[in-house]
Amino acid sequence: MKNRDLSRIGLALAAPLLAVAFSVVVTSVILLAAGDPVWVTWKTLVTGGLPGVMPRNLMTTINLGTTYYLSAIAVAIGFRMNLFNIGVDGQYRLAVFAAAVVGGAINLPKPLHILVVIVVAMAVGAAWAAIAGLLKVGRGVSEVISTIMLNAIAGGLVAYLLRRVASGEAASNNISTPSIPESGRMPGFTLLPNAPVKAYGFVIVAALVGVGYWYLISRTRFGFDLRATGRSATAAVASGVNVKRMIVASMVLSGAVAGLVGLPELLGKTYTYDLSFPAGLGFTGIAIALVGRNSPVGVAVAALLFAYLDVASNPLQILADVAPEVVKIMQGIIVLSVVIAYEMVRRYSVVAEQRKVARELGDHESSPPRPGGTAQEVTV
Repeated sequence: MKNRDLSRIGLALAAPLLAVAFSVVVTSVILLAAGDPVWVTWKTLVTGGLPGVMPRNLMTTINLGTTYYLSAIAVAIGFRMNLFNIGVDGQYRLAVFAAAVVGGAINLPKPLHILVVIVVAMAVGAAWAAIAGLLKVGRGVSEVISTIMLNAIAGGLVAYLLRRVASGEAASNNISTPSIPESGRMPGFTLLPNAPVKAYGFVIVAALVGVGYWYLISRTRFGFDLRATGRSATAAVASGVNVKRMIVASMVLSGAVAGLVGLPELLGKTYTYDLSFPAGLGFTGIAIALVGRNSPVGVAVAALLFAYLDVASNPLQILADVAPEVVKIMQGIIVLSVVIAYEMVRRYSVVAEQRKVARELGDHESSPPRPGGTAQEVTV
């Protein structure tokens, strides 16, 4: 193997190792400052807590990681385009509400019923995200501001519509949409033999989304134009790319994936949308996309890591008396560690490349002229 390949592999491994080391050190310092037991905390995190609950925790991690993964992929599509789609939270909540209403109102054969629910969710998410794209292209409105405002509107709109169409539970303040019939539910499957919890069937769909995202970004002209526009809009225009169309298309695609975020929970567990449906998944997806460097494999690892930390918060409270807020701080430290580590490695790579070029130029200038060559040939 060439030295250049070894150097490239070393730099690729240096960033995550540096991030892990930095996050472990900083988190340990915070645990000491908070008066929490450092050793017991790390031991609980590594072993999964109480004996016998590891299979349950692993399956819960996979199910929660599926939701996180879809959210992060939706964000990553925007990041590739240098767009900050902060509105994934509103897009998926509006989408899953519409999907729950439509899914509970129709009765079709099983595969078709599930397909209709998925298409409705993607269409609603894409349409809601397209508003931000059109505002940016037509009026120059920052997508950060418009998507934040759209999140607020989506939250209020869902709350209003839920009261209009939902049916209440007896002796409960909770209201929900009608339950999706059996034909519209996606069955789970056993992934670990001793686990009492099944994996969501939507795990397969999430994996297909990851493969499709990789293929779109790496193997298509659309993906090339998207990455080129994200790196330099001016250069993309010079090469014939319609930047405005790419902005709208990217937002629509990001919104369509965002529409899938709530479906693992809807089709695999709750079958209804109610007031207790999980919120805030879009903001978690932003952190996961940053940690995963927008790559499908990196995002998958980061999604499982975040899900594992969330699941481990209960054992940490029981065994190590660590507050759940400390777990959130740990997640933030991991994000910062990854960003800092990758930036440090990037700067080191740039400096090393500059030194290498300067060294090669110096060797070339100091090399003697070839036999028979003139002084003019050497200086040119």
